Amino acid sequence: MKLDFKDDFRKSIEDEVKRSLNVTGGRSSSKKYPVISECPVCHHDLEVVQLQCNQCQTEITGRFTLSKFNYLDTEKLYFIEIFVKNRGNIKAIEKEMGYSYPTIKKMLDDVIVGLGYQSDNKESVEEEQTEDKEPKISRVEILEKIDKGEITAEEAAQLLAKIK
Repeated sequence: MKLDFKDDFRKSIEDEVKRSLNVTGGRSSSKKYPVISECPVCHHDLEVVQLQCNQCQTEITGRFTLSKFNYLDTEKLYFIEIFVKNRGNIKAIEKEMGYSYPTIKKMLDDVIVGLGYQSDNKESVEEEQTEDKEPKISRVEILEKIDKGEITAEEAAQLLAKIK
């Protein structure tokens, strides 16, 4: 069963906002809202300019940075939550989210890039190897990749054909 996790995550945020409003529509001082990082009007990054202590009401004004995670969209944040909950076990993530191994790997690569890092995507290395005249991958490695679900049978057949 595939889950529409982006909508589920958005709904959980909306529910939290609704719970933080009291019956008269006023805001409850004990509830907090998620920080948004993108301007809803022009879609540029927002910055935090004021902090306030809940206990003594001290206010600090300035220019503060947000975490890299604050700039990820809800889909990526939900994926990170599922990833951490399953301790990085791709098979468990596949089962929970209802997506295939390549889709989960792509989502992980998207998160890595979204955090500002370069992805070590092994698939691009494999594509470069298949373009070479003599692939640098053995038959055993190809069979292991099929077993792990990293490549399809068709991709394996193409790689095996190039080994000769």
